[in-house]
Amino acid sequence: MKLDTWLAVVVISISAAFAISGKYQKSKFIHYAFKPLTVIMVISLAFERVTMLHSVYGYFILCGLCASLAGDVFLMLPAKYFKSGLLAFLAAQILYILAFSRGLKALSFTPLLVILAYAGLVFLLLYRGLGKYLWPVLFYILAVSGMAWLAVCRHLGLLERGTLLAMIGALLFLFSDSVNAFNRFKKPFGLAHVLILGPYFAAQLLLALSI
Repeated sequence: MKLDTWLAVVVISISAAFAISGKYQKSKFIHYAFKPLTVIMVISLAFERVTMLHSVYGYFILCGLCASLAGDVFLMLPAKYFKSGLLAFLAAQILYILAFSRGLKALSFTPLLVILAYAGLVFLLLYRGLGKYLWPVLFYILAVSGMAWLAVCRHLGLLERGTLLAMIGALLFLFSDSVNAFNRFKKPFGLAHVLILGPYFAAQLLLALSI
């Protein structure tokens, strides 16, 4: 990576650290300022890369990042906006799916079985606590699982640096979302915010760098 890209990664990482720290300090101002700011900086990095090298893949990733930013904002609002946040992130997953379908050479079903087994286990753990969110959460789990699967298939077919970054990012996204769901619907725990936000920011950054 070029020096300016490394500097962007460092600045984004520092902003992400502040966002996570604000959550533990119970400082809404710090968390609410730095969480969207981190994603905005990731979006600006993706925008710079996609304008340098135009690609349909890049534009889908860029739009997915923007949808994720909208989801972040909705989830920072009162609980009644949770479904709006979930829909925004669902839109992001669909856009990422469209991105990973570009250049896809073949579908590998072994990774699909592994990802579905993981997603199924997560859903079974959450099932009793989902209540009115059962179907929205189920659809979202299927979407993020499909997104991760296509990212894996795309990398196995192309074996490029960009596809590797995208695959790691997609799997981190899946992990982050599953921890977030467990923390929200099953049982909150102390390390949750690190395990949710750390992989989430890393995932979005890797997706931007995959352009």
